[in-house]
Amino acid sequence: MKTRVRAVRPWALLALVLLLASTCVQAADEQTYGAGRRRRRSRRHSTAAAPANIMVPITFLNSSVEKGAVCMDGTPAAYHLDPGSGAGNNSWIINLEGGGWCNNARTCKFRTRSRHGSSDFMERQIAFTGIMSASAADNPDFYNWNRVKIRYCDSASFAGDTFDKGTGLYFRGQRIWEEAVQHLLSIGMASADQVLLTGCSAGGLAAILHCDQFGAFFAGRSTTVKCLADAGLFLDAYVFLLVDISGGRSLRSYYADIVYMQGVSSNLPPTCTDHLDATSCFFPQNIIDGIKTPIFLLNSAYDVWQIEESLAPNKADPSGAWRACKFNRSACNASQIKFLQDFREQMVASVKSFSGSKSNGLFINSCFSHCQSELPATWNGSPAIQNKGIAKSVGDWYFGRAEVKAIDCPYPCDNTCRHII
Repeated sequence: MKTRVRAVRPWALLALVLLLASTCVQAADEQTYGAGRRRRRSRRHSTAAAPANIMVPITFLNSSVEKGAVCMDGTPAAYHLDPGSGAGNNSWIINLEGGGWCNNARTCKFRTRSRHGSSDFMERQIAFTGIMSASAADNPDFYNWNRVKIRYCDSASFAGDTFDKGTGLYFRGQRIWEEAVQHLLSIGMASADQVLLTGCSAGGLAAILHCDQFGAFFAGRSTTVKCLADAGLFLDAYVFLLVDISGGRSLRSYYADIVYMQGVSSNLPPTCTDHLDATSCFFPQNIIDGIKTPIFLLNSAYDVWQIEESLAPNKADPSGAWRACKFNRSACNASQIKFLQDFREQMVASVKSFSGSKSNGLFINSCFSHCQSELPATWNGSPAIQNKGIAKSVGDWYFGRAEVKAIDCPYPCDNTCRHII
């Protein structure tokens, strides 16, 4: 007796193909995620460099919501942790994410629709690069440390602490900072031999503001505690009589709004607020001389964010005379270059007293850049001052291999720069 084989209808065959394809894609996605986790575990048993492109998953601080440690929209704070290994298993880098600020209801409300105001919009996995890299070749001194990035969603450099009833916005950066560090202490950082607090831009300013607070968490312990601020040296035009191109003081006015709106005053270093107003104490050069914890300042003397947003903001340049220059250094005329050289001189002057401390470190180059510690090309490549790059300079300072007080010659003398404008 012959068995009858029914013909497969075309639509059924198509459905089967789609189902199999969907299953394969899902399996591939799960395998990729699982493989990433296996790579991190295996790294604990080897001193070999891990792949530089490992994606690090997010962790939400749900337990801290009831303590008010929340993003501007009330969603939980978050961080990413890539565990240490081998000799670095008991050392920690805490990186405070940057991302600008907001100074009024409109701009702050807008940020709640982004990762800078809500953890709902944060990437679930991010790559760690530069000083956060797991590659021994790219990051020889810190690659095998526990590396943590605390996400930025408060818009006041982790320093505000208030709630705006009118807008329903939470400005709880200080609580996020404190709860995140307490959580990390509870999962192993309390027994650390070495720790480094770092950050870039708004995160660099946060590293300056919180450096001594960070040190206080380890009081009475033998832990080596130091801080690194990358592109956080925002200059106060009022103190240095350095005005923007229209004769105004754009950044001081902007910072004053942030300090007032977000309740920053009570969280600023008392070594500054005991003799200066709160807005002045949001500017690093009024803080750095009073910091007791060793700190390293990494900055460009021609910081492009400050050029574009503080020295030559659009509202100060209605004729557009600076439009070409601030986005392309080669388009600057002689008077504009002179203005930028004056800015450099003010930055160098601002760290004169700071550099007198043997425990502090300094790397101010003459590149048109902003944030250099997390970019592979600038962290462990060029630029260099006296033939020493950034990664080597920071490592030498942290581990006491050499004193590092490097200030570059004025632009355009440095041919090792990686300019971004």
